[in-house]
Amino acid sequence: MTVPTRRPTPATAAGPLPPGSFGAFVSAARAAGRLVVQPRMGMSDPRAMRAGLAATRAADATTVGTITIDSYTRVGDQAAARRALAEGVPLNGYPLVTYDTAVTRSVLDGIQDHTFPVQVRHGSAAPQDIVAALLLAGLDATEGGPVSYCLPYGRTPLTASVENWVRSCELLARTRDHGAEPHLETFGGCMMGQLCPPSLLVALSVLEALFFAQHGLRSVSLSYAQQTDPAQDEEALHALRRLADVLLPDVDRHIVVYTYMGVYPRTPDGARLLLEESARLAVRTGAARLIVKTAAEAHRIPTVRENAEALEAAARAAEAEAASGRVPELDVSGRASEPDASGRAFGPVPDTGIHAEASALVQAVLEISPDLGRALPLAFERGYLDVPFCLHPDNAQRTRSYLDTDGRLRWSAIGSMPLGGIVELAHEPRLTSSGLLGALRHVEQRFDAAALDPSPAHRPLDDGHRPPTRVALPDEGR
Repeated sequence: MTVPTRRPTPATAAGPLPPGSFGAFVSAARAAGRLVVQPRMGMSDPRAMRAGLAATRAADATTVGTITIDSYTRVGDQAAARRALAEGVPLNGYPLVTYDTAVTRSVLDGIQDHTFPVQVRHGSAAPQDIVAALLLAGLDATEGGPVSYCLPYGRTPLTASVENWVRSCELLARTRDHGAEPHLETFGGCMMGQLCPPSLLVALSVLEALFFAQHGLRSVSLSYAQQTDPAQDEEALHALRRLADVLLPDVDRHIVVYTYMGVYPRTPDGARLLLEESARLAVRTGAARLIVKTAAEAHRIPTVRENAEALEAAARAAEAEAASGRVPELDVSGRASEPDASGRAFGPVPDTGIHAEASALVQAVLEISPDLGRALPLAFERGYLDVPFCLHPDNAQRTRSYLDTDGRLRWSAIGSMPLGGIVELAHEPRLTSSGLLGALRHVEQRFDAAALDPSPAHRPLDDGHRPPTRVALPDEGR
């Protein structure tokens, strides 16, 4: 069961994007060969939030701004947010809904413009009030999704999240009546942050983008979080692009890569190596935007200065990769092009079955109903979509993944997902608690080892971008 392949048609339905829109800015940067880099950033003090945006804009990189919402606002507890502000208690983000619109406009005044768009990030399964507040403040770019901002974050029923996201999408889409082109990024490719096999991340990212398009969005981005193996990530990102080309041909779209979201290296050099690898991955796979992390991630919330340094480090790594001569031109099938005029030849994108798995998952959901608002909850109810290690009541919890000896994420149990005959299941012993902790720390250990011992055996990547011998994991019960 696979999604039929066809050559995509030009993205004409969206029409020309208006100047100053988030999608237009990223598209122009991509056309100029520049990777857009973006921080995770949110402060409850408006002056600090403004300073963070100003530093992001001033960084020596092609950047977009971020306003990340606090946890009270994320769950709709505006009373708690108001109390915290009244008592002078700092929040872990910007309380967009609580502040008067004039406050947020003053934060943005003179900083946000057509050369520096700003995206609101929130994590909410009920984002209607957040969307209304950001639109009133003059913003029209945000992110999330009915699945990705529901299952990992609480116990909101998936059906309720879907209804909330339908209303939010329609609210965003109506801004086109006033000359805007709102942008919505799916968080589906970042489910659980780590230990989710890439094919499911790809499928969820595509399905949420299709959901956005069904409910009026014409400019979207599809996310994918860097995982444990660079070659596997490269294959996954090409699979994501192939599916988006086929299923979203008439939608303005780009791919956004997230620097690794799991347990982060504890050494500054290890963290830098991991960030640089994510930037190189984004460039090699044609992604247009990168969400960065900083060297402080393993210890505390980063400062504005540390965020700016991470943005600049990622930009330098991206520029070096683009100039290296190792970046292939890709056709719509995801295969590398023929040798160019200089005679450089590139091998085909690796294929270990990620595209076939993701296609099967997407097709199974689309066969339930063409209405994704109906199909997505039913897909989870039937176990066609099932996220490993996710404890949400609407998740079947019958799938399992593991990290093989080469550091690749693989399925050990697929439950009712339609992957029979596609996935070769390994007969792995049941994952123990120590084995799970070892898998969760795999990336941290590998990059810290590379930072402490720069010998070839510990380098994260060799010159051909292939994974080296991995740092040994603790006993995983094998």
